[in-house]
Amino acid sequence: MKFRRALFVASPLAMCLAGAFSLSAQSSQERGKQVVDQVLAALGGDRFLAMQDRVEEGRAYSFYREELSGLTRAKIYTRYLTRPEPPTPGFFGLRERQAFGKDEYSAVVFSNDTGYEITFRGARPMPAATVNRWKESTLQNVFYILRQRLGEPGLTFQFMGTDVFENQPVEIVEIADSENRIVTVYFGMSTKLPVRQVFYRRDPETRQRVEEVTRFSKYRDVGGGVMWPLTILRERDGEKIYQMFSDAVTINQDLKDDLFTLPGNIKILKPRRVQ
Repeated sequence: MKFRRALFVASPLAMCLAGAFSLSAQSSQERGKQVVDQVLAALGGDRFLAMQDRVEEGRAYSFYREELSGLTRAKIYTRYLTRPEPPTPGFFGLRERQAFGKDEYSAVVFSNDTGYEITFRGARPMPAATVNRWKESTLQNVFYILRQRLGEPGLTFQFMGTDVFENQPVEIVEIADSENRIVTVYFGMSTKLPVRQVFYRRDPETRQRVEEVTRFSKYRDVGGGVMWPLTILRERDGEKIYQMFSDAVTINQDLKDDLFTLPGNIKILKPRRVQ
């Protein structure tokens, strides 16, 4: 008697059922943490966590009602501060300088609760609402969360399922903290890299809910196995507002404090009138 070897081909339904059975064996938070651990490894693991600073250089575009409203050369300097161990919910550990023009003739500097617009005329304080929006956006940025906030009390990762985003299968994780900030992040299923994040904020004047979306693409190794997106697109309530195409990204450049602080002899200008 001859025996024929049976060939079984897994159907999409069978694969989904198998995936559902696998997920049922662990909680959504356990699965979410597992995905985040895989993402951290894909970004460079310990090398990503040891990143001290970063310089992104390229073309920046701003948009108003989907129409191009400005473009310039931009150079963004970012420096991470040493975080406490274990991390505390009130800690904010990042400084940023956004320099514009080929000769960096103007810049915006953010540091914790302060922000200044710097030109040849002097330094003008940024509106408090602008500084607060920058700080809140940073706290809910997936890269900042992974670099500075892992282990923070009350920080949770909840697996929300799978989907397809721009023809790419993704795993979706909702990240929440003790102050009820919630950001939903889409990670490439094969690459394990962030491709999209969404969070909502309340407009301080209108009290309306505003949707903030950021897309990440064109990842490259920027040093020692650390992966970083060269293209970043931001949308607000479904409209494109900003896009950065980096020509070069470098890390661990030993950036100094004076890059993020005002010179002692600089003229402090009056804040702009709020319209």
